[in-house]
Amino acid sequence: MTTTTRFDGTTASARTAGTDGLARLALKLDAAVTGLNGLAYLALATVLDSWFGIATSVQYPVGAFLLLFALGVLAAGTRRRISRPALTAIAVANLLWVVLSLTVTVSGALSPTGLGTVWLVLQALTVGGFAGLQLLGLKRL
Repeated sequence: MTTTTRFDGTTASARTAGTDGLARLALKLDAAVTGLNGLAYLALATVLDSWFGIATSVQYPVGAFLLLFALGVLAAGTRRRISRPALTAIAVANLLWVVLSLTVTVSGALSPTGLGTVWLVLQALTVGGFAGLQLLGLKRL
């Protein structure tokens, strides 16, 4: 097995060098997009209410949750070593978000506008993409 010398002078086997890159990228992208989404729900709730038809009473707690979740995802993605259990939990939480978003969309529970329905589906697809990247990154750890 070959070894690589890193910039800091340490060595790592070629088999283990850089195996967490995809997971780290997926976590950081997830944290950034989720954090921005949470901020938008908090800062623009009244505007989004009229566009999406989703009440501010739903957007505020969802926005707060998303900000907290984003901070946790960012913490997991910036640790020296990616935690497999943390990455798994984040991917599962993202998959749950997809299922709940699509369930809310199909059921019409929040009575979204047409634009709101499109937003819910696009959001579910985006989060599903993050989950897929995270699960692929998990396989590479």
